[in-house]
Formats: sequence, C-alpha cells, structure tokens
Amino acid sequence: MELKIVKALWGMTEPLEESFKMIKEAGYSGVESVLPDKDVENQFKELLEKYELDYITQILTSGDYLASFETQVERALEFKPLLINSHSAKDDMNYNNQLHFFENAVKIEKLVNVPIVHETHRGRSMYTPWNTVRLLNDVNDLKINADFSHWCCVCESLLEDQTENLEIAMNRAFQIHLRVGYPGGPQVPDPSAPEYRNELLTHEKWWKQIYLKRQKEGHSFLTVVPEFGPPPFYMHTLPYTNQPVSDLWTINLWMANRFREQIEMLNEVL
Repeated sequence: MELKIVKALWGMTEPLEESFKMIKEAGYSGVESVLPDKDVENQFKELLEKYELDYITQILTSGDYLASFETQVERALEFKPLLINSHSAKDDMNYNNQLHFFENAVKIEKLVNVPIVHETHRGRSMYTPWNTVRLLNDVNDLKINADFSHWCCVCESLLEDQTENLEIAMNRAFQIHLRVGYPGGPQVPDPSAPEYRNELLTHEKWWKQIYLKRQKEGHSFLTVVPEFGPPPFYMHTLPYTNQPVSDLWTINLWMANRFREQIEMLNEVL
C-alpha cells in the first residue's frame, strides 16, 4: 500500500506557486487545502498539474450544513480531488439532525464516487470519541479523518480510557492528520522535543495501527497530512512578542519524514 504524505497549505505564507514548488521539492505527494478563491482557481489547477501533486479538498460546513456540504463537494469535483476531507456539522447539533446529515453525506459520497472522510475536530459532530463511535455505529460506510489530537484536548488525556472507542474509530479511518496533541491542548510545541516523547509515541502507535488496518484490507493508498498549525489556534507563542516557539515548516517536515521512516521500518518486519 502506498503511503501518500500530503502537505497542508494552511499556515504557509509564500505566494501560491512558491508554496507548490516548496512542497514538491520537500518530497510531499500532494496538498490539502480549502477550495481556492475564484480568482486563483485556474492557477491552482495548473499548479497541481505542473508539479504533479494530488489534491485533497478540505471543506468547512456551516449554516445549512447539508446544503453547504453538497455545494462544496460539487465544486470540489472540478479539481479532480483524490479525497475530500470535511469539517462536518456541529458539536451542539441535535443527534437526530447529525444522523440526518451523515446519512445523506454518505449517499452523496457514493453518487460522486470520491472518498469523503469526516474530521474528528473540536466544534464538530465528531469532537469526542463517544459521539463519533455512535455515528459510526449508526451510519454504514461512514469514514473518518483521524485527528486524535483534538480528542486528547477535549478529553484532557491521552485517551487511556477510550480503548474500545479508538479501535472502532481506527477501523473507519481512511486519512490521518499527523498532529500530536497532549492532555492540555491539540498541539505540542515541537514533536521532536524529548519532553513530548510519550505523546509522540502514543499518537504514532495509533497511526501505525490505522496504516496496518488499511493495508490488510488491500487498499492501494493511505493519505497522511502533517498538520501542525500556526498561531493563534495551534502554535504556542512567547508572551508579549507573539513570537512562535517553533518553525512551522520545519516541524511538519520533521513529522512527515519521521512517519515515512516509521512505516518503512514497519514494512521491513512484515
């Protein structure tokens, strides 16, 4: 099974073409981003082709969540995405309304014939392990993008008491966001720092389990996205100066290269 390591455009400040060039030269196989603005969509398509990069469309549902989802999926198809990753519905939505959303989202996925995953993200329906698993049990063929860093934040733990829910979630994970969370937040300042080794190893254990599950099922690829984010929502900053404590490009590339090596070592022993 091919491991496709994809770079998130979020947090990059360079001009669009320079960003694509940097991503390609760093060894990434694709980009993940929200749909581009209309005035640059032709350039966006041309750059995907020029640099031979896969595209994962990230969609952000709002308002009438199902209508928002359907509209964005329809536009995403114009870019021939490898996969669509959705921030779906809302954490305070009535469960029956959540169920209606996801049942219809799966129907739309089957119609468009492009894999659609739903991110385990704070503020969304899949913000906790238990609500996610309830949805997975109630909606056949529902897929997730596993970003368990959010669950660490919401549950204020490394999910030691969520083993059963994690197993169910991993069985339905078809993309991974490689962000390392900790009991106090969704992103450690630097995953290479020794003080966060336990958090790193815990997340890597989950990620490798997902990889092995998809490989055993005979999938042709698995997309993973190093997704450490910028301030103010993710990257820690120094007081008064707001200076980021780490370099975003460096830690994402470090995470990409480390996970690639982890999978190579894993495959050597299989």
